[in-house]
Amino acid sequence: MKIPFNKPIIYGTEKNYLEEVFKNDQFSGNGSFTKKCNKIIEDKIGTKKAILTSSCTDALEMTSLLAKIEPGDEVIMPSFTFVSTASAFELRHANIVWCDIRPDTKNIDETKIEGLITDKTKAVVVVHYAGVACEMDQILEICKKHNLLLIEDAAQAIDCKYKDKYLGTIGDLAAYSFHETKNIQCGEGGALLVNNNDLVERAEFVRDKGTNRIHFNQGKVDKYTWVELGSSYLMSELQAAFLYPQLKNSSEINNSRLESWNLYYNELSKFMDPDKLPVVPENCVHNAHMFYIVLDSFEERQQLIEYLATEGILAIFHYVSLHSSPYWKGKYNDIELPVTDQVSKTLLRLPIFYRITESEILHVVEAIRNFKKK
Repeated sequence: MKIPFNKPIIYGTEKNYLEEVFKNDQFSGNGSFTKKCNKIIEDKIGTKKAILTSSCTDALEMTSLLAKIEPGDEVIMPSFTFVSTASAFELRHANIVWCDIRPDTKNIDETKIEGLITDKTKAVVVVHYAGVACEMDQILEICKKHNLLLIEDAAQAIDCKYKDKYLGTIGDLAAYSFHETKNIQCGEGGALLVNNNDLVERAEFVRDKGTNRIHFNQGKVDKYTWVELGSSYLMSELQAAFLYPQLKNSSEINNSRLESWNLYYNELSKFMDPDKLPVVPENCVHNAHMFYIVLDSFEERQQLIEYLATEGILAIFHYVSLHSSPYWKGKYNDIELPVTDQVSKTLLRLPIFYRITESEILHVVEAIRNFKKK
């Protein structure tokens, strides 16, 4: 039995909507499917403005522009994340201030944020790891107290909640990902979510290469021109049409994944300690984006990866902490993030995807059980 780590979801009706794009004869962004997708997101989660982008990386770069990050501004974020979280602000020549993560959820440690704030701090970026929410009440309180922008990297967190609030609607700005590794996908894609009223119009300028094209389309000006620093961040209509049926059915897709996630947890908990399995606080609703286990050491993780491969199973480690990356090393001062370092060396992601079978999951579990016995 061969079990891949991921299978990009094809819901089954994507071709129908792509045919509509062919008939409409518009393939560039901001067409009818783009607008439909934006509306689905806005109506479901309650964000003030959703803007489809060509990637989550683009959405994050838009947040740095909207935050008016300037050289020397400090931005606090976890090091245990994908490079786009940091590069969006590094491109604006910000000084990134790394914060350690919690050992349970692998999210930014909210108790360590305030001690990192200086008079140069401009924003805090949180990452909802595996679709499990950070402790947003405390983080939001810190940001309000120090007048900081709060940005959510919700790349993995579509349909996830914190205390009945959808992730992506709590901070000033947020970003979704629709990359093929995510629960719903269109190959490459993302969305910017704007919750701060003061940033809604500027976000549309930034999305449109920095122009006020939206005012031209609304008849407010007789020509549009360059008013803001921006770029070409639009998702094409082809991508939006592919994404549309998945967005419409995201709850069903995620509920199916949750059944698989629960099977993993129930079976693995029979022989693994709870602290080696994912932790989901009671006040969080997650979307089963990921199932991971934590090993005792880097060496044990490598041995398990190799053993699973002999059983036809592809399991993958996750982020190499950014503060230990070649780009960061030697360019900036060394920093100690003990929890981040440990998690980066020992966390292993198991195969999970839409319509993974029960027999496939049980095969993975049995292989891990046999490895542990040895």
